[in-house]
Amino acid sequence: MDWDKLRIFHAVADAGSLTHAGDVLHLSQSAVSRQIRALEESLNTTLFHRHARGLILTEQGELLFDATAAMNKRLDAAAARIRDSEEEVFGELRVTTAIGFGTLWLAPRLTKLYEKYPDLNIDLMLEERVLDLPMREADVAIRMKEPSQADLIRKRLMSVRMRLYASRKYLDQHGEPALISDLAKHRLICQNVNSEQVGAGASFVTSLLANDVTKMLYVNNYYGVLQAVRNDLGIGVLPNYLKQDFPDLVRVFEDVESSEVPVYLAYPEELRQSKRIAAFRDFVQEEIISHRKQLRDKENQ
Repeated sequence: MDWDKLRIFHAVADAGSLTHAGDVLHLSQSAVSRQIRALEESLNTTLFHRHARGLILTEQGELLFDATAAMNKRLDAAAARIRDSEEEVFGELRVTTAIGFGTLWLAPRLTKLYEKYPDLNIDLMLEERVLDLPMREADVAIRMKEPSQADLIRKRLMSVRMRLYASRKYLDQHGEPALISDLAKHRLICQNVNSEQVGAGASFVTSLLANDVTKMLYVNNYYGVLQAVRNDLGIGVLPNYLKQDFPDLVRVFEDVESSEVPVYLAYPEELRQSKRIAAFRDFVQEEIISHRKQLRDKENQ
């Protein structure tokens, strides 16, 4: 196939309009239309349904668009590797992780990374959905389980457990529970067991609800749970990495916690030589080492 025609086809499919694609490509609408018509003739098929509001891909067009989208991502990856052949760390790095970890642990620490690499731009994508790294939906991921996708370099960073925390004011007003059955007298703040979260967190909440808990506040991310706990609304289920940055949290039940949640950093094999990836990986590892040391120092005080 003619690469130039495929490039124009991809732009049209992405824009849904000959006019908008022409603006992007700096070509006239008639020139774009001729190239699409020539591509359809060479393939002996119709790639677009044409109507008053724009263009819609046919089934054959969808197949070709999937192929050109994959080609674009591979070209982006090649361009990233070429840029990373320079000694300096610069440009965009797309990082994905869970909302709670990204908001409460990662984002507050990025100041140190920017101080060291001021020309690096982080695109931080916080969502529970696992993005496809080989298809370049993101460059690097921090995930609360070992990645299952092939062709990924992965490194285990740390382990997390969900525990119960409250504010000192709340416990002074409502009393500190002595037995797990005492949870029935308190408001439990947690994510709904059916919401997107790590399996260990959902299992932990399920076990807590078995204690005849009737007063609830459901929040669909740990940032919201933390704010509710710190504002004296009840006893919350939170990851233990928060204790370092929020020393006002009081742990309830020293022997009650979820199963272990492994935290992994992962990135595509093709970005093995990326200096941006290396800079981010080293930064995260250094912060985790510092995090562990501070926790040990507090425990030994």
